[in-house]
Amino acid sequence: MNNENIILIGFMGVGKGTIARALVKKSDYFAVDTDDLIESLENKKIKKIFLEDGEPYFRSLEKKCALWCEKNIKNSIISTGGGFYKQENIKKIGKIIYLQSTFEKILEGINSSPNAKKKLKKRPLLSNLDEAKKIYDQRITEYENVADIIINVEDWDENIAAQNILKALSK
Repeated sequence: MNNENIILIGFMGVGKGTIARALVKKSDYFAVDTDDLIESLENKKIKKIFLEDGEPYFRSLEKKCALWCEKNIKNSIISTGGGFYKQENIKKIGKIIYLQSTFEKILEGINSSPNAKKKLKKRPLLSNLDEAKKIYDQRITEYENVADIIINVEDWDENIAAQNILKALSK
């Protein structure tokens, strides 16, 4: 593999972090999570940032994070928040992989997880499923348009998804 970052994009709950960890085990890349970076920067959880400061402030933090990633992150897998794909410099950060799944399968995956309540609590936009579905529907085409590679992860575990991503990157 070359010395380029791999950026995982997709809707919240699709498995970006889980697949990033599986990719790390199958490669010599490191993993970075943009939401974790933002939480460290602000010293508070994403949900609290949304509640106390609002979504526009959170998006400004994502922009700051994207600029930092462009300058400082190399040879890494970057799992992103669901809206990170909108960053103007995303193509300069690395190769963009869209992890594709239906809204229903994403919810099914979250709800079947042993820590489902924690996962749902962590994602403030999923508190209203009708609104979340509208956001999902709007983002599908946007994800596809920004992606260099699209990987459908709907019926795969993270290890198979990681293998398919590595296969796609080697072409």
